Amino acid sequence: LLDTPDTSDEFEAEDKEKNKVMAILSYIGILVLIPIFAAKGSKFARFHANQGLVLLLANLAYGGVTGLLGWLLGLIPVVGTFFPTVFGVLSLVFLAGMILGIYNAVKGNAKELPFIGGIKILK
Repeated sequence: LLDTPDTSDEFEAEDKEKNKVMAILSYIGILVLIPIFAAKGSKFARFHANQGLVLLLANLAYGGVTGLLGWLLGLIPVVGTFFPTVFGVLSLVFLAGMILGIYNAVKGNAKELPFIGGIKILK
């Protein structure tokens, strides 16, 4: 699960060190916009901005789907109390992705996140 592609060697050490803060910001929700616009010249920050953007969009999509399902299933008495708990626990996956991404950024690694890391939005 955690054995995802690692392209850390493709980035210069100076770029990694100079843009760690931008890479970290990439995983903190809407703050992903800062490295997208402020660190356009950094391949390392761009890599992490892409990972953070994909994580944010997946989280928003999950929130929308689970919100709708929660509302629909909430109309059923017994089921309506069970599924919001399940959806809440499953949302911890996004927190784990955020922590993993920040960890990789701090370490200077360019390692893809599990499941969604291969999706490229930014070039």
